[in-house]
Amino acid sequence: MSLRRTNPDSLAPATGFSHAVTATGSRLVFLAGQTALDAAGEVVGADLPAQFDQALGNLLTALEAAGGTPADLTRVTVYTTDVPAYREAAREIGRVWRRHADRDYPAMALIGVARLWDEEALVELDGIAVLE
Repeated sequence: MSLRRTNPDSLAPATGFSHAVTATGSRLVFLAGQTALDAAGEVVGADLPAQFDQALGNLLTALEAAGGTPADLTRVTVYTTDVPAYREAAREIGRVWRRHADRDYPAMALIGVARLWDEEALVELDGIAVLE
């Protein structure tokens, strides 16, 4: 599998994401939305960075079970109930991302939503990965 991340100089600098990711491989993995649920099905984490940490860990656990690694992610969508809080915590969230997935950023989008499935959830992540 091969991924090529493209960040044109004519666009704003890509900080914590890639503008485009070109993938070649033979298997697509579509990852369901993951919130900060623990193994018992309870939302954990009192703030957005803590919930992002759990949600990303859950997403990567599902990816690993499908045979992938964080470097195989081509697209991640982040849904949050509080965009201003997400922006305020962006540096901390970036540290969480790098701890779990290093600096091979997928194409990403952040979408503000009124609420998520679990009322206590502040953030949800879904994704697409390409594997050999």
